[in-house]
Amino acid sequence: MLILGIDPGSIATGYGIVESRAGRLLVVAHGAIMPRPQWGFLDRLPYIAAAIEGLVRRTSPDGAAVEDAFHARNSRVALKIGCVRGVAILPLVQARIPVHEYAPRLVKKAVTGSGAAEKDQVRRMVRILLSLGPGPLALDASDALAVAICHAHAAPFHRLRETGAQV
Repeated sequence: MLILGIDPGSIATGYGIVESRAGRLLVVAHGAIMPRPQWGFLDRLPYIAAAIEGLVRRTSPDGAAVEDAFHARNSRVALKIGCVRGVAILPLVQARIPVHEYAPRLVKKAVTGSGAAEKDQVRRMVRILLSLGPGPLALDASDALAVAICHAHAAPFHRLRETGAQV
């Protein structure tokens, strides 16, 4: 199963593609979609959507996982993140890729064992779980990989629920 994880952000939208095979997780790709800093917010949205569409076209994921909206202290930030989530999800829905959303605390707990983990703790555990070396790993990419890992752990339960089996 090929899983595309997305960590939405208007400055940088992280992505991570993980293959789940026989209980093992292998990294296929990771990075960040970074619109030009001088672009206005609305100009960034089509760029992010097109980049996600390109990822989908190149990799044909079986499923996608997106970090769910969080409660920001600043409502403007929350609204902007919601817009980015929408443009990131749209190409997935159009390609008929199942999309699952996970709360940030659940993602952190799935990767580190603690829903209150710091971003650097998440990155360290992502490196360990995916056997990544010491090379560069942006926080946006590690967060997206963490979302994909969370989905890889939850996917068997989603499949059971879809078949109508008792969980």
